[in-house]
Amino acid sequence: MENTTKTIEILNDLILINNDRIEGYERALKEIDKTEGDADLIPMFLRFIDDSRRYKVELGTEVAAFGRSMETGTSAGGKLHRAWIAVKETFTGHDRHSILEECEFGEDAIKRSYEDALNNEVLAGYIREMLLSQLEELIEAHDEIKELRDSVE
Repeated sequence: MENTTKTIEILNDLILINNDRIEGYERALKEIDKTEGDADLIPMFLRFIDDSRRYKVELGTEVAAFGRSMETGTSAGGKLHRAWIAVKETFTGHDRHSILEECEFGEDAIKRSYEDALNNEVLAGYIREMLLSQLEELIEAHDEIKELRDSVE
């Protein structure tokens, strides 16, 4: 029972950080300057949103299998980060480098969350495999964002 409770907690935490990721990329979509050549970021951001929605469904299916409800909303840390970004934007603007830098920050956070989850020994093998698969895709997304950000510097 204790392992089940801990597993549900881990899965719901990952659902929350995926909600953070979705909200972060939706915000980034609003901030990019489509007239300044940043429109190329739109398909990538939409893909990352879709990926996190898929991860949420996969995670939520496992939570439901335990007879519990999937978390909604975003994490406290995600809300704090977005508030900090809003303050920072008033001073730095919405240039391509800044947007990609904030996206990379978010990708770092979700990677850490998955790595922390995978360090927990209560997870069943099939859940661990699902998380590893999602993490591999998240690492690829992180590297894609980082490479774009580095090319702007």
